[in-house]
Amino acid sequence: QVQLVESGGGLVQPGGSLRLSCAASGRMVSIRGMGWYRQAPGKQRDLVATITAGFTTNYADSVKGRFTISRDNTKNTVYLQMNSLKPEDTAVYYCNANIRALTTWADYWGQGTQVTVSS
Repeated sequence: QVQLVESGGGLVQPGGSLRLSCAASGRMVSIRGMGWYRQAPGKQRDLVATITAGFTTNYADSVKGRFTISRDNTKNTVYLQMNSLKPEDTAVYYCNANIRALTTWADYWGQGTQVTVSS
């Protein structure tokens, strides 16, 4: 069974940095796109950043220039480096990946990791 496990969330002051990691494990044949989404209380889940298997990236306008997504295909892991954090970045961050397990492709989600930006 495929699992995505996130780590790296926490409490940080405005202007600080955090690095999130998400590792995929289980019986997998291949991974296509990977990405990060976030959901603040009372709001919908929004895209933060995505990265293709060929390392093409896409960012939400609100995080461009501050966040960097990357991946290590040898470790089946995607990262999100978050710099110059703002209080409005506070949310639960979810990892997503499009994975082929045996014969079918499907989207998988991590359990979420809390990021709180506050002084």
